[in-house]
Amino acid sequence: MNASQLTELPDDSEQLRPYVVSLRRATLQADPPSAVGTFSDGFLIRFLRARDFDLPLSLKLLLNYLHWRRESPEISTCLSPSSVFSLLKTSYHAVLPQRDPSGSRVLIYRIGQWNPKDWSAFQVFRVSLMTSEILSRETETQRRGVKAIFDLKGWSLSHALQINPSLARKISSVLSDSFPLKVRGIHLVNEPIFFRPVLAMIRPFLPDKIKQRVHMHGTDFHHSLCDFFSADVLPLEYGGEGLGIEEVCQAWTQELLQSENLLNQIASHPTGDTSTSTVDSLISEENETKKPTEG
Repeated sequence: MNASQLTELPDDSEQLRPYVVSLRRATLQADPPSAVGTFSDGFLIRFLRARDFDLPLSLKLLLNYLHWRRESPEISTCLSPSSVFSLLKTSYHAVLPQRDPSGSRVLIYRIGQWNPKDWSAFQVFRVSLMTSEILSRETETQRRGVKAIFDLKGWSLSHALQINPSLARKISSVLSDSFPLKVRGIHLVNEPIFFRPVLAMIRPFLPDKIKQRVHMHGTDFHHSLCDFFSADVLPLEYGGEGLGIEEVCQAWTQELLQSENLLNQIASHPTGDTSTSTVDSLISEENETKKPTEG
């Protein structure tokens, strides 16, 4: 069975068990977590789907995710939507209600709504992590990935001064190889010429595959965006026929606020795997590995 067939299987499929067991064992051997005894199946499957069930690549992704959480507590330990509510209510960010024709989730970030005097780049970046944690739990999104539209209208020098090489590296890390989501496209609209130095700072940290998926549309983006997204998916302001951007932003803000408890649990958990992990899980795994593997 190939990767595309595996990723379509439900989480509880017996055909996924060998992959789950192997990734769990490899992770515990490579990076034993101090506060938990194991990882849940659903948590591991996110990383397997993100790397098309390639075990070495899935292991690398999971270890990078765990390492990133440990090394960036200033971001990873605070995922409370209410802490950035004033930013969210400016209609800074949305996940569109409809998926694109390929099944990907479509995210919009309106950079001009971010006032650097009120919010640091770290606080703004947390919004992206909150959304990523929620979307990574969606089975269909694990399969089809995400595409992001960054509207840079209003980008200024004060924004640029917030982006230092350290933050650029963290952003690039999450985009490329530290989070269990497939990034299918990054689209920049209204990008001013003085945004290019920031892009140049981030670009070297991105793998070639992601670099090839970055598209710059300029100010005349209404038609070119429709080459990548169907009109019924995009908001009116972006050349589409969907709901207005203010409406979709406020709807996603409510989704984030309703996920406050879950996000706080993820932030406070040593690995981010909030599912119950018990000794019984380890015993169950040992028993499963004794069963003959059927082809």
